[in-house]
Amino acid sequence: MLWMELRDIEIFLTLAEELHFGRTAERLFISPPRVSQSIAKQEKRIGAPLFERTSRKVALTPLGVQLRDDLEAGYRRILDGVEAAKSSALGGPDALTFGVMGPMWQDLAPITALFRSRFPHVDIRLREIRIDDPFTPIRNGDVDIALLWLPVHEPDLEVAVEAFIEPVVAMVAPAHELAARASVSLAELSAYDVLPSGLPVPDYWEAAVSPGGHASSQTKRRVRTREEVLWSIAEDDGAVAFACGQGLKYYDRGAAVYIPIEERPVLRWGMVQRVGPAGRWTRELVDIAREIGPIQLSLELELDAWWLRRLELMS
Repeated sequence: MLWMELRDIEIFLTLAEELHFGRTAERLFISPPRVSQSIAKQEKRIGAPLFERTSRKVALTPLGVQLRDDLEAGYRRILDGVEAAKSSALGGPDALTFGVMGPMWQDLAPITALFRSRFPHVDIRLREIRIDDPFTPIRNGDVDIALLWLPVHEPDLEVAVEAFIEPVVAMVAPAHELAARASVSLAELSAYDVLPSGLPVPDYWEAAVSPGGHASSQTKRRVRTREEVLWSIAEDDGAVAFACGQGLKYYDRGAAVYIPIEERPVLRWGMVQRVGPAGRWTRELVDIAREIGPIQLSLELELDAWWLRRLELMS
């Protein structure tokens, strides 16, 4: 009788998605030889190759494609059944806990609204993620999935889908010589004292929010918080910092001027989850985010709104 263990099915389906033995092993926390052994065992039982392997690539054979399509639906039903049993055992309703930093939940309304319309019986709960501890709530299960800056270089976490894109702009004092400019290039900014973000974030996030690496390599000044950055901008007419679109939209207090950068750098956000099989509602939320596509914050609209607020303050 032909049969496959659940772990072998998981290995096969993961390799069918990744098409790379090393990445499959990393995702499943096993060794590459364990992946090879599992696939070889299944191919021996079936009597035909499931993958074509060359020195340059791994690809599914037509039989492998058929097996993937046949197994995937059943495998998902098994996971959903286990998830449903777990929920029943806990005596609670179907629920999804979504982690979001700050006010970003407002920009994700198209995703969460569509989720609620399709699954009105599911209790979708929001939990705020702290910038100084973004990964712990995912790791300990306090949230099922969280919207975080990209990239995420954590071995036990994976990006399920890119969900949001926001512009990065330059921020200067009103008296700064660049303040009247309609735009500025990264090359021009490199001539100034470009401050780091002041946020307690991993180095790779600091690099993501500082296009061109200027803040990490040029400045000699130490600023430890976002408020210190704003204070430094206000007090020093020569200082420059980078700001995200959401900062312009939600946190502006009239103390700085925001200038578009000609290269149009952006900060990308993704839905991040623990490595391994995800619960049904997590997968549904990810599928909806993928269906809608990355939501983009409009720099032009936010700058127009910022100028209106500034004119109101000055009048």
